[in-house]
Amino acid sequence: MRSTIIIIIFFSCYTLGISQSDTISIPNSEEVNQLFKKSKQMHLADSVRKADLLDQISTLKKNQKLEKAKLEQEIKNIQKQDSVRKTEFTTRFNILKKNEKGYPVTLYTDTLFILYTKIGSSTPYERSSITSFKIHNLYSDDFFVADSLTTSISYNTIDIVYKNIIILSISEQDAMWHNKSKEELANEYSQIIKETVIKTKSSRNIWTVLSRIGLAILVITGISLLIWGINTGHKKTQIYFNLHKQKFLKELSYKDYTFLTADQELKLVNFVFKIIKWFFVVLSLYLVLPMVFSIFPFSRSWANILFALIWSPFKGILISLWDYLPNLFSIFVIFFVMKYFIRFVKYIFQEIAHEKLKIPNFHTDWAMPTYGIVRFLLYAFMFVLIFPYLPGSDSNIFKGVSVFIGILFSLGSSTAIANMIAGLVITYMRPFKINDRIKIGDMTGDVIEKTLLVTRLRTIKNEEITIPNASVLSGNTINYSTHSKTQGLIIHTTITIGYDVAWRKMHQVLIDAALRTEMILKDPLPFVLQSSLDDFYVSYQINAYTQEANKQALIYSELHKNIQDICFENGIEILSPHYKSLRDGNLVTIPNSYLKDDYQSPTFNVTVNKNH
Repeated sequence: MRSTIIIIIFFSCYTLGISQSDTISIPNSEEVNQLFKKSKQMHLADSVRKADLLDQISTLKKNQKLEKAKLEQEIKNIQKQDSVRKTEFTTRFNILKKNEKGYPVTLYTDTLFILYTKIGSSTPYERSSITSFKIHNLYSDDFFVADSLTTSISYNTIDIVYKNIIILSISEQDAMWHNKSKEELANEYSQIIKETVIKTKSSRNIWTVLSRIGLAILVITGISLLIWGINTGHKKTQIYFNLHKQKFLKELSYKDYTFLTADQELKLVNFVFKIIKWFFVVLSLYLVLPMVFSIFPFSRSWANILFALIWSPFKGILISLWDYLPNLFSIFVIFFVMKYFIRFVKYIFQEIAHEKLKIPNFHTDWAMPTYGIVRFLLYAFMFVLIFPYLPGSDSNIFKGVSVFIGILFSLGSSTAIANMIAGLVITYMRPFKINDRIKIGDMTGDVIEKTLLVTRLRTIKNEEITIPNASVLSGNTINYSTHSKTQGLIIHTTITIGYDVAWRKMHQVLIDAALRTEMILKDPLPFVLQSSLDDFYVSYQINAYTQEANKQALIYSELHKNIQDICFENGIEILSPHYKSLRDGNLVTIPNSYLKDDYQSPTFNVTVNKNH
């Protein structure tokens, strides 16, 4: 923590220094650089020329002494000129050095050495500031090893290196400034840095330990006060809410049902406050412990590990979210476009369902089921478009889970899929619709719901029957309501009457009974069919039209009542079931209320033949 603060302060000073150094004029350094560059170029040219002359001398023959002497003399002239230039350069260089400003490399108040020259775009001031900062880091390193500070030869420089960090690079200009070779100057500076860091560490060791202990005590005191403040605030908040619960808390209810009473809400609020308290306590400890650990060298690694435990996952999540933003935006675009397109499709099918838009050979009751199918296909298409943008969609784990879910779905949903397909077929076959009275197998009732999987009926006894669509499709379905409103549903019942009653009279009696029944149409008129001639009676079937297919039970009941009444009124006995009687004084089967007041039971007649 202390090193972090020092680094921030140093960078602030360094930034201000750089901004100031940019305005400093250093003409002498520029002239020195130009002199050095010009001298190096001329020295290089002379070296090339000397090598060329020596090569020419080596190729001359023994009898070419005159040419050889000329070439040797030219080499001597080059050496003489080089010596003169060196003397002139040294003289001018020494004059410039007297007026040149140097920038010290320091560790606290100690000056280690002074830099006068620049390297590349780095000015002497920038070089000294950066080098001082790096040396200060060496001092702050509690595990500093002096032997790890070494020199390394680079392309044009010799680098002073600590482990993998370059502390300072020594150029030929630096070496010439001090009339030394690069190797000598690099070794000298390396030794100065080692000795200064070790000396400073030993002189400041006691104060460092004391300052670390004081800083740790200060941090621990601060966190203790913070935790005390959190606990105090929690207690005061609880007390305040307990005293004013009538003001803030009211029963949460809907109609006659109470979800939460005021006391239950108070317990919930106290529980939430407790969670918030412990969250801030744990967060405070977690943030402070790395600070305490970072104070002492032996526990500094613990701080990094502890901080990384939480920060690394959060950092990974934040980075992943940031990287995923383009894909997330693509998913939102696909979703919103498809959402409003589905709304448009729904509007079209609603117009068809309300008969505002008519399509030839497309029934209105197909509209919403077809919309359901189209919507499912559009959502499936949307999922196909979104799938590549899902995180981990191309991973082997995601693919394996997808295959596993697909296998489970295919094995466990075969019956469901069969019912769904049957539901689609039933929808477009249109064998019935909601509120139709139908009969499926032995079950009769009104249709109350049609789904892709099942059809639900309500019987006349208010029983709800759920029938899988596969069973509906595989069996026979009788629809009583299809033509009841237009052509009328024919209800029929059979009655057996003895041969002693004329069939014409019986036909009229049954027709009158049907016409007397409510909810039976008078146009077309009811009609009678004689379905059989049995041993003791004739079977008469009365057929009548009605538009109330859902009230058949009531119509049949009223019809049977009326048949009984009219038969009895006309003195007709109903021989159902089988009935056989000899009139030997017994009453007829007609109820007394329908008989005349002077009615007498038939007698048993005996005829005697007097001739015998």
